[in-house]
Amino acid sequence: MYRPQNILALPELSVDRYPLVEKLRAFLEEGFSKRIAGLYEAGEFPGEFAKGLGGLGVLEQVLTGDDPVLEGQIFRELERVDSGLRSFVSVQCALAGNAISSYGSSEQKKRWLPGLISGESIGSFALTEPQGGSDPANMLTIVTEKSGKLLLGGHKFWVTNGTLADVMVVWAKFKGKIQGLLVSARAPGVVVKPIENKLSLRVSKSAEVVFQDVEVAESDFLPGASSLGKALACLNRARLGISWGVLGAMEDCIEAAVEFSKSRILFEKPLASFQLTQDKIYQMVRGLSSAQLLAVQLTKLKTAGELQPYQVSLGKQNNVEAALQAARSAREIMGGIGVLAESKVMRHACNLETVKTYEGTSEIHKLVVGMKITGSNAFK
Repeated sequence: MYRPQNILALPELSVDRYPLVEKLRAFLEEGFSKRIAGLYEAGEFPGEFAKGLGGLGVLEQVLTGDDPVLEGQIFRELERVDSGLRSFVSVQCALAGNAISSYGSSEQKKRWLPGLISGESIGSFALTEPQGGSDPANMLTIVTEKSGKLLLGGHKFWVTNGTLADVMVVWAKFKGKIQGLLVSARAPGVVVKPIENKLSLRVSKSAEVVFQDVEVAESDFLPGASSLGKALACLNRARLGISWGVLGAMEDCIEAAVEFSKSRILFEKPLASFQLTQDKIYQMVRGLSSAQLLAVQLTKLKTAGELQPYQVSLGKQNNVEAALQAARSAREIMGGIGVLAESKVMRHACNLETVKTYEGTSEIHKLVVGMKITGSNAFK
């Protein structure tokens, strides 16, 4: 099968440098690539997926974050199959696991991290609220003191892994400050409702979560997570992963479009031989190459300890936009065949519509970069 060329010969994009990535690719191709269209159509998450990744060491590698390039390659392979699989790992490790690892007490780490690493336990990250969206500071979830007890009340929305979760990293206001805390998904008063009828990210399990006077203790608070900035730091880690992940979706779309164009005969010659088709393919590869360069450079900055939030915003916005355009162009090249589940490209396009919105909308990321360039805060 055609693989989009690493035209710029970036060594960071070479899969054979990383034995774990080769193992992951084999695991995905053997167990999920042929099933993913059916899972997507049924809206099902593969139950064996988490433990399989844990057994490979993938979850531990992403959660520890000690090799950002390898982490990026993992996300790239996952999203090559489906954005929902990458979203699962992103939340499990870069959000929930990272929050516990970075801000948790020794007891919290001892209790939860081994299970998250093995895939025996599932984590979620409950920040977004129905009225909040792009304005997480407008938070109504709150911990109050009543009769000597601490009670959590509120409403979270779009909680990825929510219906699968054992532990939730919940962000709530306590004494006027935003605080992260750990809540068992099966604690009394936690009501988890699956979000049904999604036309995008159907493999990913999204939930609405209502907290009805859930009794918590101060020992549930993440000691180092006493501000909204701590939540946003977790999101920045995940956004860099998205910048890498969507490279895989782009590559899969380009592969499908090129193979189709070479085999499709129109007017007695292959579709690939038409100038307009080659222009579309060129535009897709140009977008891919630019996105690859950006992902690699952002990772180098992270390794050097120099990566800034506005740079992550640039990468997330640019790379998702490029991937979405590639998916749309691939669908155009493939015509009516492109809308079928087995063609992959429409599924990628639908998924990427959501990836463009979550963990910071395209508009929010543009404003973050705009504020850096102009010095003017468009959020106020």
